Amino acid sequence: MEQTKLKIFTLILFLFSFLLCRAGNIETIYFLPGQGSDKRIFDSLEIDSKFKLKYLEYDTISKKVSLYELAKQLSTSIDTTENFALIGVSLGGMLSVELSRIVNPKKVIIISSAKNRKELPFRYRFQRVIPLFEIFPAKVIYWGAKTLQPIVEPDRNTNEDTFKSMLERKNPKYLKRTARMIIRWKRKTNSTKIIHVHGNNDHTIPIRNVVNLDYIIEDGSHMMALTRSKEISLILNREL
Repeated sequence: MEQTKLKIFTLILFLFSFLLCRAGNIETIYFLPGQGSDKRIFDSLEIDSKFKLKYLEYDTISKKVSLYELAKQLSTSIDTTENFALIGVSLGGMLSVELSRIVNPKKVIIISSAKNRKELPFRYRFQRVIPLFEIFPAKVIYWGAKTLQPIVEPDRNTNEDTFKSMLERKNPKYLKRTARMIIRWKRKTNSTKIIHVHGNNDHTIPIRNVVNLDYIIEDGSHMMALTRSKEISLILNREL
């Protein structure tokens, strides 16, 4: 009888320890791409196979929706009954910051992004006061993005076909609406811990505006999630 009780106690202890351990482990990673990209921006990352990988995309958004409102819409695609992490690039990172207020991720990691509007470059902050972008038709903004991207971030040419294809798939109205979303972003401070990975050769969101960085990639550009995937993968697996 005593041996039976001992076995039962041992089994209960094992199950309790297993569930306690599981409660703290990340099970699923949600990836959020940037304004001019899609899930292919994450194609070269080598993430530990123990994680389930899911991708949140938002190529269609309604007119004048805010970052927070879009994050609320995206939150319905997240299974909050399991432990999860958010990893976002550029606009996807900003959305991850907003999502962290709505859901309860175990970890938020942003790459080539901003934690709040203070870290955005002057051209965005300036247009909060004088919204020049509103003057231009969506097709002009689309043409400008296609023309300027390879000039501003030249290392994207190492994966030229992929970056070109991702941007060409974007609807001009989407690009204008997401530009408005970034310019009108209200987030001033962060109450949750955000792991921030940034390149010191990022011309889209220059590092000089970014504070409290956790990792700096030497010569990393705004496109480094794809162009410097080995270094980024090491960081992500370490953090996760």
